[in-house]
Amino acid sequence: MSMTTSEFTDEQIKKILSSYEAKRNKERERYMEIHNTEEFKIKNRERAKQYYDSHKDDKKQKYQDNKLFVNAKSAFYYYKRTNRLDTFETKCHDKCEVLRANNFVGLDLLPTSI
Repeated sequence: MSMTTSEFTDEQIKKILSSYEAKRNKERERYMEIHNTEEFKIKNRERAKQYYDSHKDDKKQKYQDNKLFVNAKSAFYYYKRTNRLDTFETKCHDKCEVLRANNFVGLDLLPTSI
């Protein structure tokens, strides 16, 4: 039987919140006790390495998918830093289109000549 929020009394809500807070405090205390131990560090490193190894291809694919966008963004910031945004739009029109296709926020700084 599930209850919606409107079916809880104030007492029940207080009890739920206090038990949640107590649980979080116990978890925090447990973590503070073990996070500096060698065993925890070794397990954590191993878990991180496993995650890295199992998601390496995903990251590589994400990089390949976003390569043009990241390159265009980098060029935009270069031209912005050197105060030549007007040159960016004329010289790198293809990169401008990639930024527009990805709804890049900084494009409002470009002159509207093109």
